[in-house]
Amino acid sequence: MLNRRHIRMKVMQTLYAAMQKEDTNIALYEKELVKSMERVYDLYAYMLLFMVKLKHAAEDRIEKNKAKKLPSQDDLNPNLKFVNNVILNALENNQRLNKYVEDNAIGWAEEKDLIKKVFNEIRESDLYQEYMNSDRVAFSEDRKFIAQLFIDFVAPNEQLHHIFEEKSIYWVDDLPLINSMVLRTIQSAKKETEQVITLMDLYKDPEDIGFAKELFRKTLLNEKEYTAMIVEKAKNWEVDRIAAMDILLMRMGITELINFNSIPTKVTLNEYIELSKDYSTPKSKVFINGILDKLVADLTKENKIKKIGRGLM
Repeated sequence: MLNRRHIRMKVMQTLYAAMQKEDTNIALYEKELVKSMERVYDLYAYMLLFMVKLKHAAEDRIEKNKAKKLPSQDDLNPNLKFVNNVILNALENNQRLNKYVEDNAIGWAEEKDLIKKVFNEIRESDLYQEYMNSDRVAFSEDRKFIAQLFIDFVAPNEQLHHIFEEKSIYWVDDLPLINSMVLRTIQSAKKETEQVITLMDLYKDPEDIGFAKELFRKTLLNEKEYTAMIVEKAKNWEVDRIAAMDILLMRMGITELINFNSIPTKVTLNEYIELSKDYSTPKSKVFINGILDKLVADLTKENKIKKIGRGLM
């Protein structure tokens, strides 16, 4: 599910895109923001479906081997442990996943060669051989094997990353989150539940969409005022040499400090410093921390930062 840091990242990306236009249609970009967050779930579905397609690749290989002119005993009586894996079958039969895949036209029809390649890599691995040769049949073993298979062969696959990047330039940034979601989905599978696999929701809290929209809109509407506040505190810096991303992150930080009373000041500062590490210059974290610290002091004196809730007063 999307956490608040990832939501801030999505807001940052949308704001940066909006900054490139002189006349910004706020409503249009707000829709784009929501769409960009919702598309993260597409990536989640693509990843889960890829696991199912590996099972199909194994089934295709079994059928081709049986159809040989001179099939061996192994061809005629194949080891079915992989295709019978309870986790793969639960994913294949998951009603929610199948409906989402159908409704959003998600599929891997054009990437059969990649699926076959990844499956062949899996087949040749010690992980696969040990699993297939083990006489132990247990739900926990099936779950552990699929989790490790995902970690070793799917999550780090660079060709897969390239395909996702072509579908959306933002998905490369989303992959770490999605990989963790897929892994948690597999590891939380329970034999006793009706579908074994329970898909995660996109949002932890319904209020997260409102948080994203408000952060986006108020940062954009107060651009000039908040930028002036930053410039006033950066007197020893040439404004033109301050990274545009630094200014954007600080504007978002000011927006959050003033308008989101339930978010602790320290949390806000830490979140934008962390974002700067990934999206700005090596020196940005020190600069952003220094400027925001000064602004927090001023805004607190002016009674513009009002925190409510237990431990925030």
